[in-house]
Amino acid sequence: MLSETIAIESIREDHIESFHTALDTVSRERKYLSFLEAPPLESTRTFVLGMIEGGHPQFVAVADDGVVGWCDIRRHDRPSHAHRGTLGMGIIAGYRDKGLGTRLISATLEAARELGLHRVELDVHADNPRAIALYEKVGFVREGMARDAVKIDGRFIDAIQMAVVFD
Repeated sequence: MLSETIAIESIREDHIESFHTALDTVSRERKYLSFLEAPPLESTRTFVLGMIEGGHPQFVAVADDGVVGWCDIRRHDRPSHAHRGTLGMGIIAGYRDKGLGTRLISATLEAARELGLHRVELDVHADNPRAIALYEKVGFVREGMARDAVKIDGRFIDAIQMAVVFD
């Protein structure tokens, strides 16, 4: 199976350029992320280095020395919210529907649990049934709906708010 030959690794500094390329590739599909293109490379570098320095869980799927997917959880800064984190993820076309999303999100959620997070939340476009099914499969529960939360190419999209709470 293709997914099993792809390494799931904690992100490292040498992954940044390839991660940026993967983020840009998924963003430019204009369907799955709030980004319509990746931020500048230096902004991405600052984000990733901050994630590493802050101990935030961030994993990448690597195939042929290139990042083909990612999943990260950023812990909230305020002390009263530090038990929570927000999840973001993406997989480039050609690597979807092969079990890679489950491997990525499982590794990232386990790292979040080990970090001591109690709650992980996310927003997912309501017209993305593949992602919704993945999140539900690993334990996320729908908590609400933000109507017309995203606007891409003149089209409004609802966002489903989901969360998993660790015991």
